Amino acid sequence: MLAVEIIRKKRDGLELSKEEIEFFVKGVADWVIPECQISALTMAIFLKGMSKQEIANLTLAMKFSGSVLSWEGFDKPIIDKHSSGGVGDKLSLMLAPMLAACGGYVPMIAGRGLGHTGGTVDKMEAIPGYKTTPDIEEFKQIVKEVGCAIIGQTTSLAPADKRIYAIRDVSGTVESVPLITASILSKKLASGLDALIMDLKCGNGAFMSTLEQGRELAKSIVSVANLAGVKTSAIITDMNQVLGRTIGNAIEVEDAVNYLKGVNREARTHEITIALASEILVLKNLAKDLDDAKAKLEEALNSGKALEIFSKMVTRLGGPADFVDNMDKYLEKAPLVKPVYAPKEGYVTGMKTREIGLILVSMGGGRTKPDQEIDKAVGMTDFCQLGDKVDTKTPLAVVHARDEASYEMVKAELYRLIEISDESKGCGNTIFETIRE
Repeated sequence: MLAVEIIRKKRDGLELSKEEIEFFVKGVADWVIPECQISALTMAIFLKGMSKQEIANLTLAMKFSGSVLSWEGFDKPIIDKHSSGGVGDKLSLMLAPMLAACGGYVPMIAGRGLGHTGGTVDKMEAIPGYKTTPDIEEFKQIVKEVGCAIIGQTTSLAPADKRIYAIRDVSGTVESVPLITASILSKKLASGLDALIMDLKCGNGAFMSTLEQGRELAKSIVSVANLAGVKTSAIITDMNQVLGRTIGNAIEVEDAVNYLKGVNREARTHEITIALASEILVLKNLAKDLDDAKAKLEEALNSGKALEIFSKMVTRLGGPADFVDNMDKYLEKAPLVKPVYAPKEGYVTGMKTREIGLILVSMGGGRTKPDQEIDKAVGMTDFCQLGDKVDTKTPLAVVHARDEASYEMVKAELYRLIEISDESKGCGNTIFETIRE
């Protein structure tokens, strides 16, 4: 069997067999197949698509390309959340300890930034000393002791996906339902989950720009996951604007900790966080119904239990023991912090969210190649939301930059990407719909 013939077959729109998919994935995991051929096949899949059976075969081949975790002896449900990616999305940082506080074990194996979207692992690595690559036994022990652990993809779990994921980021093949489904679920299935909640972002800042595309991906993930024995639901949420008012790695960590503290719980962020967490608590019978789940989650937040779990997780993974109380001492700060004021009075009625995400990449806070080091300090705070009234003394955002040139670049881009009108069009929907089995 030859990799090039598999590429040609998919290029011509033909269905790949289970054996062909397994051959190619094994070659990826064993580093026998070079990046150019991986890139070629991902582009062929992007252009020609895959059948449901092909997606299932790809998912399982990637799952079994490495180790599969076992949680034998753990006495609580193994649950997790995943997002399809957006701008300003720091929900995993809050959700993991909240779910742990409500009776679940949350072994969250997260990704790095992909395209215009931020990555959970990059955010956690803004915490000095935080280790995102513990060995598997240490990872499992931390989950058992603390209730949750947020780490990066290990070399032993779905290693084929790790290579493919990095190549998709730089080859223009990110927005593919088969590849997104297989990437997400190969890692989650290899993690040994009992249940998964999917945050499916939809809008001009998401990989799925329309509700129809969002439904297609949500149904694909829910269908494949449930067939594989992992109870899964998906909630389609809005990404036609930045989620919350912060963008950037260290900046979003601080925002997430303040959310857990109750210092600042931005309304849209809170609505989506509670909806996702409630759905999976009900899915695994950790709550009687959605109302009961919401009450348990509010208690986990207001009692400080979720914050305490986050703090313990940071410490067990090598971060400072006093991190949540002394974030200013540990999180890197950009040397220039300066507002970009609105060019005129009016209401924010639109924004090109994907391109706003790319601003962070241009500032150095995201990647243009797989092995690139990123600047954890840069980003934006006080970011405007749809429906906000602004004027020449109200900032569209406060820019955290390395220098004046970077600030001026951001300012020019924000003026181009944010629409201001005389009349408000409202803030738009936050949650579109829930997809269940």
